[in-house]
Amino acid sequence: MAICAAMLPATAGAQASQKTFTRFLGANIAVNLDKSSYPVRDVSGSAWIVEINGEKKVISAKQGPINLKITPLMRLTEVSATIAEFKKEGAYSFANDPSVRLTRSLGQAAEVSASYHAAANQASAINPAVISPASSSNPPSSTSTAAGPGAGAAAAETATAGAQASTDLLARSPGETGYDAMSVEFEISSAKPLQNPYLVTMTRFHPAGSDTGTVQSLVFAKALDPIGAAPTQVKFTEEGFPIDYQVVEFQLHLYDGGTEVATNLSEKREVMTFDQTFAYVKSLYLESHKGETMHATPVMGDVPADFAAHLVSGKYPETVYVKVSKDGLADEAFSDSACEKRIGDPYLDSVIKDIRFKPALEQGAPVEGIASLKLSQLGN
Repeated sequence: MAICAAMLPATAGAQASQKTFTRFLGANIAVNLDKSSYPVRDVSGSAWIVEINGEKKVISAKQGPINLKITPLMRLTEVSATIAEFKKEGAYSFANDPSVRLTRSLGQAAEVSASYHAAANQASAINPAVISPASSSNPPSSTSTAAGPGAGAAAAETATAGAQASTDLLARSPGETGYDAMSVEFEISSAKPLQNPYLVTMTRFHPAGSDTGTVQSLVFAKALDPIGAAPTQVKFTEEGFPIDYQVVEFQLHLYDGGTEVATNLSEKREVMTFDQTFAYVKSLYLESHKGETMHATPVMGDVPADFAAHLVSGKYPETVYVKVSKDGLADEAFSDSACEKRIGDPYLDSVIKDIRFKPALEQGAPVEGIASLKLSQLGN
């Protein structure tokens, strides 16, 4: 289970119970290079961008085959984009497009027809029957006049053959092959602006003519313009499929700066309230730490909109300590790790009480504990 931020945001106070989160089946994508795996951080055009030793590196299929590692996993996030008017249908690649092939064939047919007509005209012009050994001052003999009809027949036969060849070429051009690409079109919007979005599609398909049960995969990536509350149009064509392929499964994943974002097309998508989300996160925590002893740590919550202003004014620079129940709920704030010196700040108490914690564990069992909080980090 991947949580998309160290602390999931939630509105403070009574509004927290109205906040919703989305659980969905996402995908971690990495590029395998030199026996190492590097997570994808961004997409440039249709090329992958990974980070190696602190530096970004562009990995393009133009440089050779790319070895991707795709790991499905459940994700939990507050950010969710909406996709509308979604359309996915078979299409032609440029080289296989009937209109392109027809235009190309028309040109070829015109060249063939012209060459046949030229050959026919040349045959008529140089027919030996019309060439007289007499001087140019003598009129043509009667034999030359008799040979004229034969030359015309030969020219007509040659032109007819050229026209037929052109017809045959055109007849073979349009519509003989099926789709070898996919057209995808939709509108997308997000209440929270996505500044660096990109999408990844994963298509499993059955190649025409292959054995029953044969399935291959094609992964496609595309960088997108920034996404906001107003719907924006997205349209693209994926190439690389074999002719007459049949789609078995199609997935669309949306990312923003390397972090996956839920959409209404996400698989196994479930919208949960704040309390449901915390119960789910806590159950995963307990399941993954059976028999272990752990300190209490913050896991989700948020701060009021004016909290940043308090930090700028110099308030709350120090670490505070919070008593945490075995259910992961917070008590009041203290200035010491023993929780003996209560701070006594009603505003701060309201902030602390809207934060949820992973409870302390003793041999896997939840117990009361003490968690430390760096308040300046809550405002980020």
